[in-house]
Amino acid sequence: MFSAIRSFRTARRAQSGMTLLELIIACAILLVLATAAMPVARFTVKRQKEAELHRDLHEMRDAIDRYKDAADRGRIRVEAGTEGYPPDLATLVTGVDVVAQGGAGTPLGAGIQSALGGAPPAGQSAFGGGQTIAPFGSAATSASGAGAPAVQHVRFLRRIPIDPMTGNSEWGMRAVQDDPDSSSWGGRDVFDVYSLSVGTGLDNTKYADW
Repeated sequence: MFSAIRSFRTARRAQSGMTLLELIIACAILLVLATAAMPVARFTVKRQKEAELHRDLHEMRDAIDRYKDAADRGRIRVEAGTEGYPPDLATLVTGVDVVAQGGAGTPLGAGIQSALGGAPPAGQSAFGGGQTIAPFGSAATSASGAGAPAVQHVRFLRRIPIDPMTGNSEWGMRAVQDDPDSSSWGGRDVFDVYSLSVGTGLDNTKYADW
């Protein structure tokens, strides 16, 4: 009788020991898998941030180019010595008055589209999919009454993007008078933008050089 009870208790202890051992093995396997997956997850996150940085830089540089193009065509009033580039990134967001190409007798949208090289695709503004056009009132407005050129308030950039590498909306800027590798902004105009991150990309190039 007592022998049977001891055998039963021994079997229970052995069964409990095996269950604990299996739990330890399972945890170890999970730990190994998690450790192996962490570098892959970090790589994926970094690659997504780099893709976002490429998009942000392209969006801002495109807005600068469109502003410059409109200035070169005489559609934007610019200060002497600025070479027609925007004075800062905030100006691209707040917008400027753009003169219609055909004057007061031409629909403003068509004038701006012609000035910048033709009509945009359906559903987009004259300054690209990422920009908006906000007119004074409901249509083109005259600068000083009948016969004066029609103008429209145009925003070239929807917002200043957040740098995914630094987590803020501050960007490095260069004026056309600055050296190509300058890390300080002359403050007269914005010719180019770059990330202020000191990090290095997956292609072993610095983000500030993108």
